[in-house]
Amino acid sequence: MSNGIIFVGSVISSEIILRSLIENGLPPDKVFSLKDEYSANVSGYSDLSKIAREHGVDYVDFKNINDEEHVKVMEEMAPDYIFIVGLSQLVSPRIINAPRKGVIGFHPTALPKFRGRAAIPWQILLDVRESKSSLFYIDEGTDTGEIIDQETYLIGEDDYAEDVEAALNAALKRMVPRIVQKIKDDALTSRPQDEDAATYLLKRVPEDGRIDWNDSVRNIHKLIRATSKPYPGAFSHYKDKRVIFWRGEVHENNKYYGIPGQIIHSDEGSIDIFCKDGILRITDYETESEIRFIEGNKFI
Repeated sequence: MSNGIIFVGSVISSEIILRSLIENGLPPDKVFSLKDEYSANVSGYSDLSKIAREHGVDYVDFKNINDEEHVKVMEEMAPDYIFIVGLSQLVSPRIINAPRKGVIGFHPTALPKFRGRAAIPWQILLDVRESKSSLFYIDEGTDTGEIIDQETYLIGEDDYAEDVEAALNAALKRMVPRIVQKIKDDALTSRPQDEDAATYLLKRVPEDGRIDWNDSVRNIHKLIRATSKPYPGAFSHYKDKRVIFWRGEVHENNKYYGIPGQIIHSDEGSIDIFCKDGILRITDYETESEIRFIEGNKFI
């Protein structure tokens, strides 16, 4: 049997795994939850303290998980495992060495493929159709530790970021009970990653969501899907005001001629925009203030 578990997290995938641990009879002894006031730049933030309170689990709010007070608690508890899920902060070697058996992390790709950052947006942009949720041991590298288990999920050609997140979370729900049972049986195994097969995803920033209207209509739509909620969104400017495009549709064009980015038609529910090889119909968008979109005017 386990001698204890500590759980650290800050996003929806953290919530999925934490709930699954509890529901499958392996509640953590302590939960570290990122404080809401420090979550402004965390896509898909989830306050884990709510789940901890709901189930009577001790919890600690944190700003930086590597603060001495938090590290000392982990070292003194010396649990069998620490789960660190959905945390953008790199953890210190002291945390990695605190548990008796290892620190378990989660990555939403088929490791060793696509190590690194912004895995959901990148997989949409790269036209990935099949991926895996991976649980692995965290070491001092970037997603380089031994793989504990993986579960396949599919990405549809018109999926948005939230659709991919739902698919990978469903895969997590299928996988975690297997891990729980192995921990209970003291039978958790792992395998090294194949370094020759490793690839890396580089960091993305909100500015990478800027739309290039000279690109193809399908690539623009792909950018919208990849950066949609819970991410910052694809955007353009209209009369010096930022417009964020959350959802859209691609339509053929055999009727209109114009300049890429030019408005064909708009109403309360949608905006039709001319692209070099089709029409982009925006069906969900957000503006800094009320804007009247005028036919013939252009996004830049």
